[in-house]
Amino acid sequence: MAYHGIVPSQTFGQGSKDLFNGDGSTTAFTLSKAILLATDVEVFVGNVRQEPNVAYTVSGVTLTFTGTPASGTGNIYAVHQTANQGTLVPPTGRAESLTTLVTSGTITSGGTITSGGTVTVTGNVTTTGTVEPAGDTAAGDNAAIGFTAAEGLILTGQGSTNDVTIKNDADTEVMGVATGATVVDFASGPTVADVAIKVSGKESIWVPAGAMYPSITNPCSDITQVETTALRPDLKVLDFAAAADDFAQFSVAFPKSWNEGTITYQPFWTVTGTNTGTVVWQLGGIAVTSDATINTAFGTLIATTALAHSGTSNDLMVSVESGAVTIAGSPSTDDICFFQINNDVSASGQTGVVRLVGIKIFFTTDAANDA
Repeated sequence: MAYHGIVPSQTFGQGSKDLFNGDGSTTAFTLSKAILLATDVEVFVGNVRQEPNVAYTVSGVTLTFTGTPASGTGNIYAVHQTANQGTLVPPTGRAESLTTLVTSGTITSGGTITSGGTVTVTGNVTTTGTVEPAGDTAAGDNAAIGFTAAEGLILTGQGSTNDVTIKNDADTEVMGVATGATVVDFASGPTVADVAIKVSGKESIWVPAGAMYPSITNPCSDITQVETTALRPDLKVLDFAAAADDFAQFSVAFPKSWNEGTITYQPFWTVTGTNTGTVVWQLGGIAVTSDATINTAFGTLIATTALAHSGTSNDLMVSVESGAVTIAGSPSTDDICFFQINNDVSASGQTGVVRLVGIKIFFTTDAANDA
């Protein structure tokens, strides 16, 4: 038999019927299969056909009445319309213009699908080509991909925690932009060519004893070079007596990236003898800015935890990192910070001369560099 237009599919569906019992209160009933349009199913209550989209609506497998059906056994039934179950293939070279296209299956296109409105998809969109947006995104977009000639690819979103989140194959966050923020937060340290990028945070400065000098009042010894064994490491040290608090001083111009907060320190030291007594160090500081007097008292001295010497002469001892040292004088950019360090003999149990090799100062930065 000849046909004008598109040849009908050779595949047909089979109608079916759903039967329900009204109870005088229930308005929503579950159908045996999903429905796309209200007109795809005939609904009867008490053998009276109901008007689609007026007396009832459908959404998937849910049939919802706008009123409440009366009680009765089998007084509600829905007859599913018989529909073509095959595939609609438009003729080659023909452009179809549709006001509304609704499908529960798959749309396969070897060309271009153009929409002047919104395309809503509840499943996945799969393409063997590329998706190329042609317009900008806008504030308030929940999740949008856009493009402009100036900005290129644009990702826009809004969430309660992040606006944009990038995850890996394990569904674990790699990076995100917090809601309303402009800072990218990485789940782990960012890298360039597998090399970690320097970021702000905790830093350290090594201050050797050779960069220190004895105080005029209650001084430690002058800098001394000590040979351990010929052509082995020589030590540049400051000697602190066991019987009295001796003092040494030094200064540091911290980098501009320093957050001008508290610091901590860690002394490196040794003992000339074999006594296993403990050693406690103290450190205080004062920040002096341009056009201000240097003749100012140091801040509160902060002590380290007592550390016992090993008992072997010239063994290197490393005290644990101290508590927070508050530098007096309200530190700011381009200040010089003067420090005073001493062996607190009243808290120490060491009877030998304590030799300071140097200290490591820890500070925190709030910028990646000094630009």
